[in-house]
Amino acid sequence: MKTDIILILDFGSQYTQLIARRLRDMNVYCEIHPYNIDFRKFLSASSKYDLKGIILSGGPASVLAKDSPDIDADNYKAMTEAGVPVLGICYGLQLIAKKSGGRIHKAKVREYGFTRIKSLSASGIFRGCGKSFNAWMSHGDSVDLLPSDFTVTARSANGVISGYENRRKKIYAVQFHPEVNHTEYGRKMLSNFALGICGVKSLFRPSSFIRDKIKEIREKVGKDTVICALSGGVDSSVAASLVHKAVGRQLVCIHIDNGLMRKDESRKIVDLFRKHFRFNLVFVDASELFLKRLKGVSDPEKKRKIIGKTFIDVFEKEAKKIRKSGRGAEYLVQGTLYPDVIESVSFKGPSVTIKSHHNVGGLPEKMKMKIIEPFRELFKDEVRSIGMKLGLPESFIKRHPFPGPGLAVRILGDITKEKLSILREVDDIFINELHSFGLYDSIWQAFAALLPVQSVGVMGDERSYENAVVLRAVTSLDGMTADFYQFEKEFLTSVSNKIINRVRGVNRVVYDVSSKPPATIEWE
Repeated sequence: MKTDIILILDFGSQYTQLIARRLRDMNVYCEIHPYNIDFRKFLSASSKYDLKGIILSGGPASVLAKDSPDIDADNYKAMTEAGVPVLGICYGLQLIAKKSGGRIHKAKVREYGFTRIKSLSASGIFRGCGKSFNAWMSHGDSVDLLPSDFTVTARSANGVISGYENRRKKIYAVQFHPEVNHTEYGRKMLSNFALGICGVKSLFRPSSFIRDKIKEIREKVGKDTVICALSGGVDSSVAASLVHKAVGRQLVCIHIDNGLMRKDESRKIVDLFRKHFRFNLVFVDASELFLKRLKGVSDPEKKRKIIGKTFIDVFEKEAKKIRKSGRGAEYLVQGTLYPDVIESVSFKGPSVTIKSHHNVGGLPEKMKMKIIEPFRELFKDEVRSIGMKLGLPESFIKRHPFPGPGLAVRILGDITKEKLSILREVDDIFINELHSFGLYDSIWQAFAALLPVQSVGVMGDERSYENAVVLRAVTSLDGMTADFYQFEKEFLTSVSNKIINRVRGVNRVVYDVSSKPPATIEWE
């Protein structure tokens, strides 16, 4: 049976990924592709998908600009004549209006942020959404005139056309962003489109995904050996568990201790997968090599590149040993997730680099191995659901995200064994206190960072001059935006006292109250 899919065409909006997240939250399978993809391949009889709907995202460009993103005439004609419902959002609304014979103009009144919207239709997209609501706007152009066969379904408090439809052609559009949390009834509108208008029925289910992937991996691998870099993070752990279900002892996992892990982390990973799940696991202690190469390096980007390069060197060396042993390993498992794929296929090219990310993405090209990426179509919460179905401990699956470069990017400045030891103890106390107060699961990510400053303190009757650490805890849905967690004074007092009393070398604890944006979640 084919999988129902909604196709999201990306025009460069910062919110495009949120559209996919909202649909996936409803268990509706969707994919993001550049606006200029030939979507007609999704309509072919050979496609594994049943195309149920198309969404045109927002974007930073103006449809009035000469070189603005556009859908070519043949593709647009096929789209509007295929009988598949189409939803335009912001830029998508303006583009549909323009290509259908409407008129767009530079608005005298630009609309950004909260705007009051009046619904003129109680059905279609706005079914069950009330007569008026607040919506999140972000546009400087507006629709001046619609073609005669289109109907206005919503206007803003400024009188601007904020929604329209052509029910005969199954075209719908909104000027605001229903995918952002700020828009009232936004999720309801997307549900109305996906489940109501598009009629999506075959929803994503972890059990079906596991069954299909196991079959696919077995057929692909045959009797060959598969190698996996098992970092101990959720993505690689669940990927390894799924592949292990498919091929058993044909899977060889390699865990590399880079010396930048949390307290006792490598030991716990080896115990869990080697003893409990009986994985064929190779453990490599490369901590001295990583620390040697990182000596004296303070720049965060240089740290990341050194760690990535060293990881590849160590992993490649171990993989060669496996291949030389006569096992004929040709396959490499990677825990690539859909956000990584979205970033790589963006029509704009790679987005501006805020910080380099470290994963095993550099391995395949160098090692000439065939890649198995079972989760390249999934978001992290979907991977967590699969991990639970595969029997991984809930406490392991629900752990907060941890950066690939580990504690190296939570020590601001150069890396030393002493600094790593201090930070491990501080972080361990912080996380344990979160569990003790029942707060851990309410927080999306929490960690400690060691600051490159020392401060004066008083301990007993003596003056001290020791390190300052910062605690960071944020709430978030997907890591794209985040707000700091508002702890009660009782918690902050308890965790601060325990850190200062138990960790030699620390005499000051501060709490980070910045949101993302403008700050990032991690400090480096």
